[in-house]
Amino acid sequence: MTQSSTAAGEDSFIKYKEIAKRAIFHYPGNDQATVELLDYSENYTYLVTNNENRKKKILRVCRPNYHCKLQIESELKWIQAVDEQVPVEVPIPIEGKNGKLIQTINMENDPFEYYCVMFTFLEGEAPDEKKEEELMIQFERLGEITARLHNHTQHWKEAATLHRESWDFDAILGDHPKWARWQDGIGITPEIKELFQNVSNIVKHRLERFGKGPDRFGLIHADLRLANLLIEGKSIKVIDFDDCGFGWYLFDLGAALSFIEHKPYVPHLVRAWVKGYRKWRALSKEEVNEIPTFIMMRRLMLISWIGSRNNNTTKELGEEYTKQTIPLANKYVKDFKE
Repeated sequence: MTQSSTAAGEDSFIKYKEIAKRAIFHYPGNDQATVELLDYSENYTYLVTNNENRKKKILRVCRPNYHCKLQIESELKWIQAVDEQVPVEVPIPIEGKNGKLIQTINMENDPFEYYCVMFTFLEGEAPDEKKEEELMIQFERLGEITARLHNHTQHWKEAATLHRESWDFDAILGDHPKWARWQDGIGITPEIKELFQNVSNIVKHRLERFGKGPDRFGLIHADLRLANLLIEGKSIKVIDFDDCGFGWYLFDLGAALSFIEHKPYVPHLVRAWVKGYRKWRALSKEEVNEIPTFIMMRRLMLISWIGSRNNNTTKELGEEYTKQTIPLANKYVKDFKE
């Protein structure tokens, strides 16, 4: 997921573009290239176009103090393993002229180091949340892809050596949230806070009982939302592994439903995803029954993100997203409170 906790002012856009311009010359084939901002979030992402042959690449300029170099190296290591061992198309990190995947850029009068990574460019368009029938087909395919990623990470010995976040309850809704506190979200009244706290308490209790067995908890993408998928024909490609870490496998489904959890067609998407997932990986009745827990955990997590970030997505969602969460929270409490 994306965007720093302070507004990205004009000075930041200018500075990061200058970093990007410097970074591309650390990679081969970019002497006549231009950079165009695609997205800004925890990182700044640029489209790099070679003006001679029109070939495209993607450059990510990482925000200082979000991920250390070792964490970024771990992310890239997994991406390379997925490319080699899983039939899923992902953007491949490109080596710089010095043979390294991460290039470090220093700016004058700036104490920070800026880590940059270049990736291959993938064709495709993000799924359209307004096209329900297409989404159902795509979610069944996404279920298959997610299952195969989970099968890979559960048996990939290198996973245990990676330095990545642990997306457990404490890091999402607990006392040490990595993004921010949902209690500080936009439009949180005392009444809403009490309701959401009930949800959080139930989620915590149920996850403690659910456990972290190796068949349920491991290395996950953690941000398989629509914006991080590319559709080209019948193919679904997966991008943006920046949030990958160790968490419950079913959290990947909660993340896939980011920002649309309140839509009436979501139960159909869940069923499609489960159908696809079960083609490649077992999913017990107990696990299926726990899916609403992961959806609600992600929903509250996004309320914290919206309240602590300032970008086009958060501006568009704002307080309305909090209000739309109330019916979901009431239903969850009704269905799961013991």
